[in-house]
Amino acid sequence: MSAQSICRLLDKIVAVSASALAVVASGVAEAASTNVAVAANFTEPAKEIVQLFESKTGHKAILSFGATGQFYTQITQAAPFQVFLSADQSTPKKLVNDGLGVADTLLSYAIGKLVLFSTSADLVKGEQTLRDANFNKIAIANPTTAPYGAAGIEVMKALGVYDKLSGKIVQGSNIAQTFQFVDTGNAELGFVALSQVIERPGGSRWVVSANLYAPIRQDAVLLTTGASNDAARAFLNFLKGPEALVVIEKFGYGVE
Repeated sequence: MSAQSICRLLDKIVAVSASALAVVASGVAEAASTNVAVAANFTEPAKEIVQLFESKTGHKAILSFGATGQFYTQITQAAPFQVFLSADQSTPKKLVNDGLGVADTLLSYAIGKLVLFSTSADLVKGEQTLRDANFNKIAIANPTTAPYGAAGIEVMKALGVYDKLSGKIVQGSNIAQTFQFVDTGNAELGFVALSQVIERPGGSRWVVSANLYAPIRQDAVLLTTGASNDAARAFLNFLKGPEALVVIEKFGYGVE
């Protein structure tokens, strides 16, 4: 092979290598990640939705779970989240009013359903269980920070049993801890989210009548810290798409 041919071959190799590097760099540039704060009641559906989201888009979503009120405090103190999935409507709106949320991204992604649940097969028999009060402890999430806890208080007051039961109440910091209290027997029963028990066999439960508490409409919002984050915007778009809606309904949530 002549020296001229060798030079042409080397030029081609360099050109192909440069092209390959450009493709790799382009892929890295297009893929992004976002930190998402998620209300604890939505833990399981969020995990499933993220798997679909990452496989479809190539973006990565890193989830943190907790109480809505606690997340609000953290976000106002510059916590590194770009998306917030709340357990209510008021907190995302408050963040928008605070200048920490992007107004035109507010999204009602689910309507939660409250359940009175016990691991005991014979304990929960509708609202009469609360009226009879044949138990020592009933668990609720902190009503100040967790909308499902506030809904539990509403139910007891609507049934006229709150004063009778107030001394039996134990509070979890969020709905996940509340479920743990019931699951471990630290409380015989408790108000939890339907999503937490919908796939769980056994026990006893009452899906609380919707007329006993205000609708738990759950909103999501893009935080201003994620305004220029492609993954954050893509995740919110995916959340309102058909694949996510199937998961949301599977876990017992209503959708609009």
